[in-house]
Amino acid sequence: MELYTALAIPILISTLWILTANLSRSSHPHFTKQRICLLIAHPDDEAMFFSPTLLALTDSNAGNHVKVLCLSNGNADGLGQVREKELISSAKILGLRGPEDVLVLDSPDFVDGMDTRWDVEKIAEVLRRAFSPQSEKKGKSGDTPTATIDMLITFDCYGVSSHPNHIALYHGAKEWLRGLMKGREGWRCPVELHTLTSVSVLRKYVSFLDAPMTMLLGFLGGVKASSRQDQPEGRRQALFVSDMGQSRQGHNAMTMAHKSQMRWFRWGWITFGRYMVVNDLKMQIIA
Repeated sequence: MELYTALAIPILISTLWILTANLSRSSHPHFTKQRICLLIAHPDDEAMFFSPTLLALTDSNAGNHVKVLCLSNGNADGLGQVREKELISSAKILGLRGPEDVLVLDSPDFVDGMDTRWDVEKIAEVLRRAFSPQSEKKGKSGDTPTATIDMLITFDCYGVSSHPNHIALYHGAKEWLRGLMKGREGWRCPVELHTLTSVSVLRKYVSFLDAPMTMLLGFLGGVKASSRQDQPEGRRQALFVSDMGQSRQGHNAMTMAHKSQMRWFRWGWITFGRYMVVNDLKMQIIA
């Protein structure tokens, strides 16, 4: 009996993983044939936090064009140029088309560090220049707001790890989109903003086992939202769960591409971290 139990446990775990990965694919049908930018703060954010999202969105069947915009080269330890190259290598592993779809800034305005606070207005300015340069002209109510991307993905207001650089990206992204819509009341925002949901410390380290919990919370949240007449239609969530093969790709993006960052504690993150396997995104309302 003990032998059967020992054999059954890994089979059940593997089955649960495969099941949740397959079920999650039905939660994001609108993430297809889109121009998408992932906004990150440091090289390795794309692998440590967003690899399930990138692997799903860069799948050839999805038909998306995905870019990564990184606002610093992570030069806190003097490895900025090395980390830029590592990001390009990681992006290739995670399915991006080529180096031209990865942009890394090296600016004194965005210095990597837990003690640095990035200016939200300057982040918004970078996004404006990159994706809506025509919005320099003062908007009029009759003007249609336009941008060169359809979706922007970044951290939420808690930054997953509470890193101030991550948190600043959320506020900078919202500031950009508010500016884009200023003077254009009545129009739909041309860019959807989707943010990665921060979870408790306990849930951060249960790998794919957090997927069923995320599904349940998403379902209950959807039921609650549908019962409210004032709930905006856009408050939808998307769940991305990497299967075993995709999980290996995410691990490789860290261990093979970001070699300069593979300190001992990173192994714990890539082995047990739920963000290496599970991402849930929430669409933000721009008002």
